[in-house]
Amino acid sequence: MIEKGKISAFQMGIMIYMVVVATADLLVPAVSFKEAKRDMWLSPFWASLTGFLIVYIIYRLNRIFPKKTIIEYSVDILGTIPGKILAFLYLFYYLNINGNIIRVYADFVVGVFYIKTPMVVVIASMVLVCAFAVRGGVEVLARAAQVFIPIVILLWVFTIVLIIPDLQVKNMFPLLEKGIMPSIKGSFLLQGWFTHVALLAILLPFLTDREKGMKSGMISVFIAMLILTLGNIIALCLFGGITGTFTYPLMEASRYISIADFLEHIHAIAMAVWVAGAFIKISLFYYALVLGSAQWLNLSDYRPLVFPLGFVLVLFALWSAPNMQELSTITKRSTIFYNNTFHTVIPILLLLIAVVRKRKKDTIQGK
Repeated sequence: MIEKGKISAFQMGIMIYMVVVATADLLVPAVSFKEAKRDMWLSPFWASLTGFLIVYIIYRLNRIFPKKTIIEYSVDILGTIPGKILAFLYLFYYLNINGNIIRVYADFVVGVFYIKTPMVVVIASMVLVCAFAVRGGVEVLARAAQVFIPIVILLWVFTIVLIIPDLQVKNMFPLLEKGIMPSIKGSFLLQGWFTHVALLAILLPFLTDREKGMKSGMISVFIAMLILTLGNIIALCLFGGITGTFTYPLMEASRYISIADFLEHIHAIAMAVWVAGAFIKISLFYYALVLGSAQWLNLSDYRPLVFPLGFVLVLFALWSAPNMQELSTITKRSTIFYNNTFHTVIPILLLLIAVVRKRKKDTIQGK
């Protein structure tokens, strides 16, 4: 194996949780409100069902190919040429989706905090920091996630506690006034975040306790669902019918906090949470791209690819869209199809083909 590092199922669970929640926590309330309205609190539950399904599918594939990533076992399942083509499409997907993630991060930082800072500076600085983490390998990424997660949780809990006195529970009523369909419609775009748990296909081969892999993944999806549900409830109870007018409702909620003209500017906490989470998420997709590219090219080491692909990531982030509005439009039109194709549909087809071939092989050997 190119990667010699090992991680625990617990560390993997933390990374998967941050992949889902990192860029979703500030965006999901506005996204789900536009379709679900008062029933937005239920949308993360419906979206999480996709995440649970993906964890199961990827884990089953890993049971068949325990020491291989999806880049490698695509060739085993489909054959050399079709498998290499599919693997290349996955690499392009990792490049494109990470470019979009970096651009969303940069738009947030520049639009909310560093208005006069050139976009390319914010993008390049984040990619450079992530590049050093990726060169360190999967163990470094796991330890970074393990260090950041308690900080992120403590900061969010601190912010939520300060907001509680201003929450109006009446903004949630009447519940399910138009049935469950609005909440289901509100979950469609949210699925895009939950499909990212498919990075398990890159991480599972490096577990020291593989038998705990599915349990850890399922717990991560469940906790992510609870956190996003809580975020939706807070935004709805605080802003009511105007929740959808904000791009980052929870950021606005943190700006709302003011206690005795002393405890203010809490929005800096939201930025710290966003940056920490974005760092882990970008690094993991970056790592998937670099490791997968090395495996696709049959290299003995992935590290020489880190900085060249980092430069390409910067270009993709800059080219992904001219502004946040355009990127949001592109995302709404393509996310459901794009993410579900690579993270749900293709893994299901690969599993079906692998199971059928395995049964045929067992039958022949039995004869």
